[in-house]
Amino acid sequence: MDLSGGNGAEPVETIRGFRTLEHANAFARRYVRDSVERCRAAGMSAEAVIAAWFAFGEDAEVVGAGGEGWHSAAELSDFAARPVRDAEERNWRVLDPRRDEDGEAEEEE
Repeated sequence: MDLSGGNGAEPVETIRGFRTLEHANAFARRYVRDSVERCRAAGMSAEAVIAAWFAFGEDAEVVGAGGEGWHSAAELSDFAARPVRDAEERNWRVLDPRRDEDGEAEEEE
């Protein structure tokens, strides 16, 4: 979900193709973690990071999984208070199921 409104009439993108609930949860968590870090500037307080994220960031949530789906509210405060130390925590691209689809399409050609 584009929180900035920059996508106009299409602020929500639905991504399908996750192999498991854990896969979807890990993707959503890393996606939001990366978005929070892109909103962070040196010396910002946790409150300022959250405000910047709500103004310019991107949220993700796992829907259709009942109480088992990941939601940013569970970790947003921690993300804002603690800058990422391990780049892998931000690497949502490696978990993106669309990446798998692209690879399969290239192999078929």
